[in-house]
Amino acid sequence: MVKNKTAIIIPCRYASHRLPGKPLAQISGYPMVYWVWRRCKRSRVCSTIIVATDDTRIQKVAEAFGAYVVMTSKKHENGTERVAEVVKGMKAPPQIVINIQGDQPFIDADVIDDMIRTMEKDQRINMLTLKKRITDDADLTNPNIVKVVDDFYGNAIYFSRHPIPYYRDKDADKSQFYKNIGAYAYRKVFLFKFTRMKRGRLEQAEKLEQLRVLENGYALRVLETGLDIPSVDTHIDLIFARRYAKSHHLAP
Repeated sequence: MVKNKTAIIIPCRYASHRLPGKPLAQISGYPMVYWVWRRCKRSRVCSTIIVATDDTRIQKVAEAFGAYVVMTSKKHENGTERVAEVVKGMKAPPQIVINIQGDQPFIDADVIDDMIRTMEKDQRINMLTLKKRITDDADLTNPNIVKVVDDFYGNAIYFSRHPIPYYRDKDADKSQFYKNIGAYAYRKVFLFKFTRMKRGRLEQAEKLEQLRVLENGYALRVLETGLDIPSVDTHIDLIFARRYAKSHHLAP
């Protein structure tokens, strides 16, 4: 595998509606964006790591700890659009692009490498994301935890903030609920195609950018991981992340 054929891009914005400034929120004495960047740096198969932001406060912090930063437009509606802007501006754009969002301080480099290897092995995959079996019942009813169902071939059928599937029979085995971990891999051509796709009613209703792929008739592969990778969307999530890092003796 050739490292320069892939790139990991970390989209970060300051103006989060639910938790403003969250990429700079401190976890065990380090800003969240540092946690994400440092863990991406552990990848064995990708050496290009870029922080993409629209805010100079994030830029200054990221550059201070050694990250390569690209400033992007403030008009983007999601991380994929921000990632696409960065790739379009690269002189030698990668063939595979990994989107690790700036609110995933516990991302694991082995999981990133699995995503890249899966894309390399199967040229039919245009876009890929992750799923993890839900073991905490509270996650089922938490709208900040996105649920996913996929088909026999590992392609997503639907993503929702609501528990899916619905089990009609009370005695059914309900152990097959999965959460979507919002890390994405794209082929370069498909990434650019994504930005031109029509936004559908499902994406607008659920506020989930990955639904755009399904609504436009494309396949989105779902790769299962056994690792729980909590993201930080709210202040409560941030409190949990700080406790999680402390209780598991984690460092960036």
